[in-house]
Amino acid sequence: MTSIERHILLVVHAHRDDTIDAAGRVIAELRSASAHPVLSAEDRVQLETVLDLSGVGTLGEDVPLDDIELAIVLGGDGTILRAAELVRGGTAPILGVNMGHVGFLAEIERDDMDDAVRRVIARDYRVEERMALAVRVKDAGNAVVYETWALNEATVEKASRERMLEVVMEVDGRPLSSFGCDGVVVATPTGSTAYNFSAGGPVIWPSVEAIAFVPLSAHALFARPLVVDPEASVAIEVLERTSGGGILWCDGRRSHDLPPGARVVVRRSSRPVRLARLHPAAFTDRLVQKFRLPVEGWRGPEGTRS
Repeated sequence: MTSIERHILLVVHAHRDDTIDAAGRVIAELRSASAHPVLSAEDRVQLETVLDLSGVGTLGEDVPLDDIELAIVLGGDGTILRAAELVRGGTAPILGVNMGHVGFLAEIERDDMDDAVRRVIARDYRVEERMALAVRVKDAGNAVVYETWALNEATVEKASRERMLEVVMEVDGRPLSSFGCDGVVVATPTGSTAYNFSAGGPVIWPSVEAIAFVPLSAHALFARPLVVDPEASVAIEVLERTSGGGILWCDGRRSHDLPPGARVVVRRSSRPVRLARLHPAAFTDRLVQKFRLPVEGWRGPEGTRS
């Protein structure tokens, strides 16, 4: 019987020595377990002068996306978002090893990396699905001119620093409010701890499926963060009186110019992002750990008190 080849994608923040060293260790462990490491073309160019990449495949060239079993990410949240782009359209889950600072999307810290690779080889992990956003841009004639997606957030921002963005917001085909602002963030629960959080939006537990949107520096009496149904359609129109228009950013990685009259429609994507999980840690513990929240004096849950 012919064994099925296992292809593991490695996505690396290749501008740090410790991350490059970690990539070399992961590649060696995958080889020793008869699994085939794979790199994106971009990462291959970055690493080929510092690591032995013999036998390492290249995504989309000699290894198709559908053959990828799992993606191991060495880096911070930005690298994980890049990995989500690379595996978009496939079924491979993403396992993040935090080599950065906060690393909210990462599953483990760098000290646990070797054990994580062994568990990947043993297929000892579970897969958690996170909702993503489908994003469309329509012109003033209502024709779709751009389509993309986001794991964390879609943000409509002003294009000119010295000018205000004039928008009207809509939920499920009904207008909600119009105001001048620096922009509007539309976030998933996964993205609620990213730009949404910095903008004063609510932290949403991953098990709560919802869409949040937060006006940025709005000149309005009613411009509070809102949380809507995950099946809602949220739209942001750039009003014709906006001088200079705006710009759409998705996950801080993909952008599209928004002239006056443009309309951004955000809905739940039919394709979630899959994250590999090694530990059944509570989201509360993740918040405490990543944000270093003070919990001194806690006496324990009601059921454990003597």
